[in-house]
This record gives sequence, C-alpha cells and structure tokens, in this order.
Amino acid sequence: MVGLTGRVTGTVGPGLVGEVMVRIRGGAEAFLAYPATAKDRIEPGTVVMVVEYQPPRTVYVQAAYGT
Repeated sequence: MVGLTGRVTGTVGPGLVGEVMVRIRGGAEAFLAYPATAKDRIEPGTVVMVVEYQPPRTVYVQAAYGT
C-alpha cells in the first residue's frame, strides 16, 4: 500500500475522516484517509500518495506533486 497513489473523494484534513480511492488488486478500492501532516487539508480530486497504511482500511496520505 505504501507508495501507491489514489484520488481524494472526500476532503482529507484536520478533524476530518476523508476518503480516497486507491488502485489496487486490478481495481479501485475506497479507504478512510487522514493527512500525513496534521495541518494539511486535501480537497476532492487531488491525487495523493499513501505514506502509511493501517489495516484493514485506513491510510495516511500526502499530495502527490508531479503526478
């Protein structure tokens, strides 16, 4: 999971549990998402990279600049 990219579908930010769709296992799956940096706010449509994975469905993400 770490290093995979996805797209934000529900705002990720401080005090919010967001959602990202990550391409995995030949499809796309939804994961609950938190910002890797506590102060970051990531809007829907932003491409992000998974920097931490907590099974079964939680990821910490940061904006994937340059993708």
